[in-house]
Formats: sequence, structure tokens, C-alpha cells
Amino acid sequence: MSIQSTVMSEGFALNVSILGNGRPILVVGSSIYYPRLFSEQLYTSFQLIFLDHRGFVKPPRTLEPEDYALDKVLDDIETARQTLGLEDFIILGHSGHAFMALEYAKKYPQHVRKVVLLNTAPTNSPERQQQSIAFFNETASPERKRQFEADISLLAGDIEREPERRFAHMCIRMGAHSFYDYAYDAAWMWEGVFTSMPVIDHLWGEAFAQLNLIDSLKEVVKPVFIGLGRYDYLVSPVSLWDAVDDSQEHVKKVIFEKSGHNPMFEEPELFDAILTDWIHETDN
Repeated sequence: MSIQSTVMSEGFALNVSILGNGRPILVVGSSIYYPRLFSEQLYTSFQLIFLDHRGFVKPPRTLEPEDYALDKVLDDIETARQTLGLEDFIILGHSGHAFMALEYAKKYPQHVRKVVLLNTAPTNSPERQQQSIAFFNETASPERKRQFEADISLLAGDIEREPERRFAHMCIRMGAHSFYDYAYDAAWMWEGVFTSMPVIDHLWGEAFAQLNLIDSLKEVVKPVFIGLGRYDYLVSPVSLWDAVDDSQEHVKKVIFEKSGHNPMFEEPELFDAILTDWIHETDN
């Protein structure tokens, strides 16, 4: 099953793409980008509901700072939940969207049954970002570093040509930080994806820098799945999550050994199997 619809929230037209059948998993982010990352097999077991947020849609007006506060994004998700009639669902956030997913589960816990956080660091503070860069410089292979240097040298030209797509171009040129296959070209994943840079700059640069997911986990009693990639240098090292261990019974942490920032795309069969097993195991 494939359904396309739109949820209106304060003038923002948030597109929704619904794929598959089964228990609903609400995936926060771009309704264009994220369906490209998950396997067709997963859609046979679950209904994935891909929801835009304000950072991925054309703004209906000149934006004011209050328009892209994180609380506004969380309220948009709740508006979408009500519009779509979701009463019992799993919320999934990947990368920066993990902050949205967990904060939503804190603010609106009534209908969330489980939370899936993929490929994120506990915080997006400048200090943590520098730590990730240092880890790449210290541990990445010479071949990976050469690929990164070649790719990143093209970024300035990309941004000069299309400044409004700065976020997408940065993600593409950071491929050596993002994929187990460090030469992988992810440009196709970003085709047709609109980015509203004021919203993204605020959320990634300010809002997520002030949060710490490990602290937030203490306020969430739902089952939580944390998926990480061993070669995900964007949010490295995985040891940032060492404080989350077996003593926290409601949290399961999995490191995908042959993945970077996208294990659902890079190791789809293993990812699908582990996530599916966890969902069933935590039903009791």
C-alpha cells in the first residue's frame, strides 16, 4: 500500500508518504528522502509513515524565529498524529531527527509505544562535533581520508551554485564520513528534497546542541532502540553512548559493524531482522 497526503499545521503543508502494511512506525523527517533508505521487505511487516517537518517544506510566509522553535516541530508531529488517527505507534528518528523523536515522546507520551533512535550522537554541541572530527582524523583509513578531501573540495562550488541546498550538498560531500563504503555517492537520495535553511540551521545548530539524549532517556519509560553504525563518523565515536548499558532494561543499543550513518540502507537484512525482533520482544 502506498498513500500520499498532506497535513496542514499553522500554514505549513507537511507531506506524508505511507508505505506498507502492519503496525505503524512514524518516521520524522523528509517524506521524499527517508523512503529511499528503508528496504521493501520492511514494508511487508510494518506501515512506515514518513512525515515532513518544517525544515523540509517551503515556508508559507517569511519566517520568524518562533516559527522554527523545536516545540513548534513537536506540535506539528502531534497535529499529524491526530490528523492521521494514530493511537498506538512507534516513533522513529534518524540523525538529528532522533532529537525530535525522543522529545516528542517526552512531550506527548500518551500514544507512543516505542521509540527508535538511529545514528545520532547524544548531543549536537560544537564540542561534540569537534570530537567527531578528531576521531575521524585519528582513526579513519588513509584511503577514506583521501576520498573525503577530494569530495569536500567540491562543496564550496556546490553551495555557490545552489546556496538554498547547502544542507543537502554538505550531506552529499560528507560521504566519506557517512558510509561504510566511503566512496558511495548519495546524491540521488537528495534529488527533489527541499530544505528550509533557517529552520535547519536553528534546529541542528542551536536546539540540538542544547539537548542531551542520554539525559532525556531518563524521562522516557517506553522501550527505546538505539541503532549506531561503527563507521558513522558524522556522530562518532560510538563510545559516546557507553553510559547506556544493560542496566537500563528499557533501552536496547545495537552497533552495526559494516555501516556508517545509514544501517537501514547499508545492512538492510540485518537491520530489518534486529529491529523486527526487538519490536516483537518488547510487546510483552
